[in-house]
Amino acid sequence: MQEISGASGQPLSGKTVAVVHAAWHSCGSYQVNVSQIAAYRALGARVLSIAMMDDIVGGPINAGRWEAYVAATGGIGADRRFYSGAPLSALAGRLLVDGWWRLIHGDQASWLIELARRAPLPDGIESEAIDLIHTNHYFTLPFVETLKRGRRIPVLLETQDIQARQYVLRNKGGFFIPPYATYDDMLAIELDWMRRADINVHLNEEEHRDFQQLLPEARHDLIYPAVPETPRAGGREIIIVASDNYANYLSLRWFLTEVVPLAAGARVGIYGNIDSGVKNRDPELYEAHRALFRGRVEDIGAVYANAGCVLLPTVEGHGLSIKAVEALSCGAPLVATPLAFRGMRVDPTALDNLALAQDAAQFAAFWRAAQDRADRGETPPAESATRRLYEEAFSPQAYARTLARALETLPA
Repeated sequence: MQEISGASGQPLSGKTVAVVHAAWHSCGSYQVNVSQIAAYRALGARVLSIAMMDDIVGGPINAGRWEAYVAATGGIGADRRFYSGAPLSALAGRLLVDGWWRLIHGDQASWLIELARRAPLPDGIESEAIDLIHTNHYFTLPFVETLKRGRRIPVLLETQDIQARQYVLRNKGGFFIPPYATYDDMLAIELDWMRRADINVHLNEEEHRDFQQLLPEARHDLIYPAVPETPRAGGREIIIVASDNYANYLSLRWFLTEVVPLAAGARVGIYGNIDSGVKNRDPELYEAHRALFRGRVEDIGAVYANAGCVLLPTVEGHGLSIKAVEALSCGAPLVATPLAFRGMRVDPTALDNLALAQDAAQFAAFWRAAQDRADRGETPPAESATRRLYEEAFSPQAYARTLARALETLPA
């Protein structure tokens, strides 16, 4: 667990906070959950992690997807961990009608809600006296209602983007049958559940503005996510770090097809499980660039520590990019597209160690220049403009301070 110093006192001393989140790992959302837990502990709370599987789950925690999740999340930092998800027995009820039938038409919003309705309370949770629930994504709220068991417990919902946008993007790469679920259909479900939270917390400027307009009667706060600090960059390798989601696939496809042919032999190592995403969606593209992929590594910090430059070839996606914030944290020179800084209250042109590319040719030129610096043996300085931005806006200390202010006005 990452310790947070500098938080203003411990206003939650003696309180128990349940952080409810999707059972995801090796992605930006998992890092957000780690930082939430660390922040609440810094504020004095005892923290429970409650992981929810976003699929039907069968078998014990030490089997199947649960086994992989538990093995990859040993550093989550909670005082006690719980797990839940819709069991296989749910198929014997109305799940096929209420959820799966809608899913095959692309309605992922309804499917996740129906799964959460059927997620049971985990064994042992009844012994916990919970004072606050910090839940992530609207689709965990049916489970939160079960967790409250009719008690008055304040609920803070962290939205992490408009999920209906993600579903529309994800549906482009899936196989569904008409009539197709629309963005408006899925957004309506999302907003209906969000009304039940006491505070809706948003992670970026765009999301905060949009939800204020879509749900004006609710309370909304803007709190940038805390992203765990990465080691300072001090190497010479040019890197890309990306997890397997459809937006990252589209961005990397642009990089491989449009930028790489113009880069005149500049080198890059692509880290993260995006390799499997490219291989599954476009085997020929993967084979053509197999040598660039390094796959998922256990210690991503070591990758950043060895970086001389980080490339952010972002051309798709919504919400604030966690990988972009990680890149800010390491302090290395960056080559990026403007979309990499979506949702941030920042002028990227003011960062003197950032080269902002407007098209593929410019991106390739900046990449070649970074390669020349690496070949000359130049390594990033200990301090940089991007590192300072991280400390001021996206560090765990900044998150804990802003979160504490939001909680001061939370209804009892």
